[in-house]
This record gives sequence, structure tokens and C-alpha cells, in this order.
Amino acid sequence: KLHLVSLGCTKNLVDSEVMLGRLREYEISDDASTADVIIVNTCGFIDAAKEESINTILNLHEDRKENSILVVSGCLTERYQEELQRDLPEVDIFTGVGDYEQIDKLIAQKRGATFSPEVYLANENSKRVITGSNTHAYIKMAEGCNQACSFCAIPSFKGKLHSRTLLSIEKEVKALVAQGFYEFSFISQDSSSYGRDIGLKDGLIDIIKTVEPIDGVKIARILYLYPSTTSFELIDAIADSKIFETYYDMPIQQIDDAILKIMRRGFGEKKTIELLEHMKSKKDAFIRTSIIAGHPGESDEAFERVCEFLREFNFDRFNVFLYSNEETTPAFTMKPVEEEIIEDRVEVLEDIAYETTQISLKNMIGKTIQVILDGKSDEHEYILSARPTLWAKDIDGDVLINDTSDLKIEFGGLYEAKITELVGDRLLGTLIKTI
Repeated sequence: KLHLVSLGCTKNLVDSEVMLGRLREYEISDDASTADVIIVNTCGFIDAAKEESINTILNLHEDRKENSILVVSGCLTERYQEELQRDLPEVDIFTGVGDYEQIDKLIAQKRGATFSPEVYLANENSKRVITGSNTHAYIKMAEGCNQACSFCAIPSFKGKLHSRTLLSIEKEVKALVAQGFYEFSFISQDSSSYGRDIGLKDGLIDIIKTVEPIDGVKIARILYLYPSTTSFELIDAIADSKIFETYYDMPIQQIDDAILKIMRRGFGEKKTIELLEHMKSKKDAFIRTSIIAGHPGESDEAFERVCEFLREFNFDRFNVFLYSNEETTPAFTMKPVEEEIIEDRVEVLEDIAYETTQISLKNMIGKTIQVILDGKSDEHEYILSARPTLWAKDIDGDVLINDTSDLKIEFGGLYEAKITELVGDRLLGTLIKTI
């Protein structure tokens, strides 16, 4: 029996699915206390993620049965190889971000620690076991990152950009379509840089042109754009596509010129806003971003500027991150903003995020949209959960269906629905017809 916990981002999830593919002979168990092998695929991005990873490891060790094998992989172990091997004797096998496809061999040989010098990148031959859906899959286009953001430690343990070929991605999508998957989210650390290391000028446009003709792909979206590598042509290509949703996920982190310069973001306020406004001009565009509160050098004026901009622009969604001081980053030696001030700023930003999300939700009332019926809702067994095809899976929430119009119900199926009202922070809708 195998119990696997995948922490952190969706890119980590793809690697976890590769490990599941290599360990198909194991029965998956939701109960760690019955498992013969326990794997924790860790996140090591910021302090909160590191703490979650360590707590998960220790809690699973407490629950594990005698003679079971506890394996820890992923970003945290890659970043802190020596420290974790020294401080976590509870762990039987350590591995980093290079050996996901060797996990079966590592377990069979009971190796104490293995860290390959190369970062692993799943491809069309990886034989993943897709989790969480029978219709949606993540496609990892690249690993690593060529950006030099002051606050980010990812390049220090994931290395430079390493892109897959278009042919490799095409083959994987076709293979998944043959298994019944019809919705795909394309991901990497800096997706808008995809292909630059293999000679592609605007690789995401090539991705769109490659994926659109594949019979069976009904829905696609791109996650994690970066301002200085996102072109107006790409924004247009996404909006013009019949398959790719007009969905723009571009973390801006701040908007004040001085802070963006300190953050080493490459783009200033003017150019960033030009990109965002171009996105906003597209019909039915959905725009998501992320903001860091309390980066060193963030003055009261800079904070007020970002608050003002967020209220004016009305993002459909934005995430707020409390600045995490990471020791391998340029920002680590900068004078920090006081912790109490950062916490206060996070609260203010979260209030704005709630307000702008409410505006986005209210704007959907009365509209007829396409939805994927996911299953029973968390509200009541007779109320169903559906996700607008424009929204990203596991990120943007769901719509509650309280009237099915006596249509045949098929979870994973596509339907047309009319949004009728907003109750609290949940939209209600009525199914109109099957698509």
C-alpha cells in the first residue's frame, strides 16, 4: 500500500503523478497508518510552505506502521539536503527534484539519499497517473526559470529554463485525449518564457497553434505568465483561440516603479499596466494576479499605490503573499519591513481581494456560460458543484447548481448554465442544456 502527499504547486503535482505512475503495483491508501510506503513531495518556496512540509513529515511519521518506508522528495529536500538529512532521522529515503522517475528503484534498494544533478522534467513517456479528475490534466511545459526576482529562491534549486519540445507536448496531449481527458492547463515557473532556450521566439503562441488542431481538446488555459516575457501578440492569440480560454494569470507582485525595480521584475508600472489593459480589452477576459506584501523597501507610499491600483483595476482574482525572507535570494540582506506592518498590509490587501472578487462574481449574474459538472457540492447533497470553463481548476472556485432542469446528470460533463444569483461568496446557477 502507498500513501502519497503532494504539497505546494501544480507543477509539484505533475511530479507526484509521475511517481504514482512508477508505483502502479501499489494500492493507494488514504490512511497513512496502513501504508507500506509513505511519500511526501515537499514544497520549499517560502517559510509557510517549508513549515507545512516539515509538519506533514513529522505527523506522518507519528502515524506510520512498523517497518514502513518514509520517503521525502521535492523542492524542500533539494534546497536543504544536508540539513534535513541531519535533522530528520525519521525519514528513510531522501531525494530531490531529479529522481521522480527512479522512485521505484530507490524504494526497492532502500537508498538513504539520492540527489541527481539534473532537474527532472516529465515528458510524453512519463506514464503519469492523473489525479483529481477524469477530464482535466496539467501539462508541464518547462522546468527552471531565467528570471532574477529578488525574493525568489526557485532558480537556486530548479536551475535555468529547460523547455520541452512542441512535439513532446503534442504527443502527451494526444495520449491523454485518448484516455478521455479533454481539458488541459499548461504550466511552468515562467510560462511566457517557454521555448526561449530551444529557439522559439514566442513559444506559447506555438503551443496554441500545436494544441488547437488536436481532435478531442475542448478546453485549455495557460497559467503563470511573467510581465516582461508576455507579448501583446500572445494576449491576442489567447483571446482569438477557440480552444484556449481568455484567461490571463500574470503575477505582478507590486505596481510601484521603485519597488518593482528593487524586486528586479524587469518591467515597470507603465508597461505592466499596458499589458493588463490589453488583456482587459478582450471580450469576457478573466484576469488573475498575485501580490507580495512587505518586500524590503516597500514604503507606505508604495503600499498605498498598489492598493489604489488594485481597487481601480478590479482583478477577477488575486492572491496575497506575506513576504518571506529567503536566505539564497538578493532580498535576504535588505533592510526588512517590520513584521507587524507586513501583517497589517496583508489584511488590507485581503479585504481588497474580497471586494474585487465580489464585483467579478456579481458581473456574472444573468449570464449564460459553459460549466463542467464536478459532483455533489459541499453545501448539500441535492446541490451540485460546477466550474465555469473560464475558471481554473482548484484555483478559482465553483458555482452551485440548484436547478438541473431535469437534465441527465453526468459528472465531468459539459453543460450550458445560467447564473441566477450570488449568495455570500457563491454563485447559484441553473443548468440549461447539455453540450
